[in-house]
Amino acid sequence: MKQMSHIDNTPSTPGKLKSPYIHRLRWHSSLWKLTFWSFLFLGLIFVFFFRSPSSTSPIPSDLSRRSLRTHSWGGPAWEKRVRSSARVRSPNGLSVLVTGAAGFVGTHVSAALHRRGDGVLGLDNFNDYYDPSLKRARQALLERSGVFIVEGDINDMNLLKKLFDVVAFTHVMHLAAQAGVRYAMENPSSYVHSNIAGFVNLLEVCKSANPQPAIVWASSSSVYGLNSKVPFSERDRTDQPASLYAATKKAGEEIAHTYNHIYGLSLTGLRFFTVYGPWGRPDMAYFFFTRDILKGKSIPIFEGANHGTVARDFTYIDDIVKGCLAALDTAEKSTGSGGKKKGAAQLRVFNLGNTSPVPVSDLVSILERLLKVKAKRLVMKLPRNGDVQFTHANISLAERELGYKPSIDLQTGLKKFVKWYLNYHGSGKKSAQL
Repeated sequence: MKQMSHIDNTPSTPGKLKSPYIHRLRWHSSLWKLTFWSFLFLGLIFVFFFRSPSSTSPIPSDLSRRSLRTHSWGGPAWEKRVRSSARVRSPNGLSVLVTGAAGFVGTHVSAALHRRGDGVLGLDNFNDYYDPSLKRARQALLERSGVFIVEGDINDMNLLKKLFDVVAFTHVMHLAAQAGVRYAMENPSSYVHSNIAGFVNLLEVCKSANPQPAIVWASSSSVYGLNSKVPFSERDRTDQPASLYAATKKAGEEIAHTYNHIYGLSLTGLRFFTVYGPWGRPDMAYFFFTRDILKGKSIPIFEGANHGTVARDFTYIDDIVKGCLAALDTAEKSTGSGGKKKGAAQLRVFNLGNTSPVPVSDLVSILERLLKVKAKRLVMKLPRNGDVQFTHANISLAERELGYKPSIDLQTGLKKFVKWYLNYHGSGKKSAQL
């Protein structure tokens, strides 16, 4: 409008002033144009945000991945299934709510808890960050053994409150999160939605529960970020995240400290180091390397500056599960009640890794031998998208406090994974077992 005003006040001929009539015509023309575009803009907003639910337009993938859908829950039959799944079947057993139960780690932890007689109830939103059919297959596997997974989001406070009304959980194993380092560059809001807002929502419900549960939750080795000191120790600095994913996990650790300090919640964070194994995540390198090698596609092998080696502290899923169960078993009770702290509560963080970093190129060589197929390697510079050049866990604290001792080397673990992969994608999904 300022530009229009400037033009309208400038004489069309030097030394002469415009006719007031022409000035009014141009002013009305400008007003009409402004009115037209305003209504057009408002119309577009209306169509975009308030379109009919029957519209055939697809839901944007970023919204669906954040799983803002609603799910039906409640009723006597539903409550009966919840209680049955969470029922403790062994002396001194735990009653555990496992969030992210249809995920890779969540499925294995839920199965291990159920096998030893603990009560287990799962919660998962089945988002489509990767193929939901794999999550559904994991769900079927758990439900055949008697573990019920409630379909819902950790941001649904009413659902969480209902679950705690139905079951007095002794522990929460919080594994629900938006995973992946690189995807954060495409859909950053999904990480804030799940890893920060979702975590806070869960803690809000836990702080008000009576009794308050002890909480074990998944942090990540990514919090070490640009730290160059190896191996990574829990005492090392974690204030230089290299990705938004890492930043949200670091934020989670600070949030855990806050709720422990103010409300007396017992909280244990576990920093997982590159977990792999059967029923794993398709976005992980070992998984899509296997897929692409079998399809004859090229696979990217990253290298650091000056041809530096990229290595990971690959940790087999069974070792991670043992660490998770040990953390649950050694977790002390929360000290609050009804949202009020009554004493100091336990606050811990542990590295769960294998302590033996392996170059990614060696990982590919092992897969070549197991698959009996030569990989088409495409050597590339490590992109600046959040990945770090190496990870290496110092697990001395977990060894001392949890009795954690990883026992599966990469060769053995990948052999188990390849056997599962060929079975799942070959002879049939239903025959695949944990």
